[in-house]
Amino acid sequence: MTQYMLSVFDTPEAEDLSTEDIERLYADVEAVNVQIREAGAWVFGGGLEPADTATVVNVSNDATVMTDGPFAETKEQIGGFWIIEAADLDAALDWAAKATRACRGAVEVRPFQEAPEV
Repeated sequence: MTQYMLSVFDTPEAEDLSTEDIERLYADVEAVNVQIREAGAWVFGGGLEPADTATVVNVSNDATVMTDGPFAETKEQIGGFWIIEAADLDAALDWAAKATRACRGAVEVRPFQEAPEV
């Protein structure tokens, strides 16, 4: 089975959700988590703190530079993710469809690279 990352994107509009909407969203996401676990597809998943809590670390010419905030200057940032195992891309896309409904936003599906044979 191949592992896939399902990335959930936060947008500035997500900050405008009411407490009730956030509680409903969390409940819907947990329902998808349960389905993924029960299907045996769960590897790992979690939500992330806002992008402004990020620190970017970069080493160049043996100097380590650390910068506060997200690396990408964009309105959309990764807000959370799942790592799942799926038989193929179609199965991963089915999980992403459930995830996007629960999260009320876009979910990117990307397979992990296969390790080169040595």
